[in-house]
Amino acid sequence: MRLDKYLKVSRIIKRRTVAKEACDGGRVSINGKPAKAGAEVKENDIIEIRFGARLGRYQITDVREVVRKENAAEMYRVLEEDAETLRERS
Repeated sequence: MRLDKYLKVSRIIKRRTVAKEACDGGRVSINGKPAKAGAEVKENDIIEIRFGARLGRYQITDVREVVRKENAAEMYRVLEEDAETLRERS
């Protein structure tokens, strides 16, 4: 699955256009390497997202094309999120 689509389906980033802009702006990496929106993701990949001073690191646990909103968080495991990111997500 494309990275930008995964970020949207998993609801790590709620809009695909925002996910694409973050990827193409160099703020997203997969397994420590900068990733564009079209990069393929798979289970056990580590995604790191930087928005200014905020940082989020997530391990992909599942890749699905369609998921219900309430089950989206089951698609990844949070490895690291700063306090401000946590406040925004809740």
